Amino acid sequence: MRRERTLLVVLLLILIHHISATKDHQKHLCPPSSCGHIPNITYPFRLQGDPENCGDERYELGCQNNVTVLYLHSIQYHVQAINYDNYTVRVVDPALQHHNCSSLPLRSLSRSNFSDTYTHRMGPYQASYDNMESLSFEHIVFLNCNHSVRENGKYVESGECVKWDSKGYSYAVVGDLYAEDLEVGCDVKLVAPTSFRTLSYHSYGAIHRALAYGFEISWLNLACQNHCHEDFCDFDSSSQKLVCYEQSLFQWLKKWLKTLADKGELYIEDDWMC
Repeated sequence: MRRERTLLVVLLLILIHHISATKDHQKHLCPPSSCGHIPNITYPFRLQGDPENCGDERYELGCQNNVTVLYLHSIQYHVQAINYDNYTVRVVDPALQHHNCSSLPLRSLSRSNFSDTYTHRMGPYQASYDNMESLSFEHIVFLNCNHSVRENGKYVESGECVKWDSKGYSYAVVGDLYAEDLEVGCDVKLVAPTSFRTLSYHSYGAIHRALAYGFEISWLNLACQNHCHEDFCDFDSSSQKLVCYEQSLFQWLKKWLKTLADKGELYIEDDWMC
């Protein structure tokens, strides 16, 4: 009797797995949707109003006034492009205007808003291309200072474009702002992302154009789960393919700590990583 019950449980588990796999397969078979200049909205994305069996609800996009929008941290970001080859979507803050240098994002957004900054495989979107080793965007930090900053070349004056305080001086810094870079009398007002790759450090006009270009976020974790199941995976940019591999928790921890060390955020003895 016990053997029959065990066999029944095994058969039920196989059936449940088969049903789940069939449903997942159906999500991939839906015809693509379109909105505005985004013509090929397909798995894992779905458009509001698509059949329930299409796409993943965590990646639902909207279509407003013929503009594709992605909902992220209470903001409806405008979708600029979806790259199914490297699992990224490029979005831009709706408040940014190409020919208005005074336009700024509605709110701050940085890598700390994404789960892969701290943990592994959490949240629908990540701020890295391949498990934290290659970041998908960099920061632009806006500051307001009570004095003119002339000796720090990282500080780019925004001129008449941005005025946080009528009595202050406004600046933008490209990249991460470390403690030693923060001038006395300066306050951080806004942090914004950009994925524009040839960014000039000396022109606010170029900085604003980079903001208006938008930033990329990744759904690589989902792609890894679908392709490699319980294994870990990386994205090989040269072959444009996912590479699956098994990895213990300790091995992953060492890889994560090495990534932090390479970015200068952590000091580790060389022999510890061997």
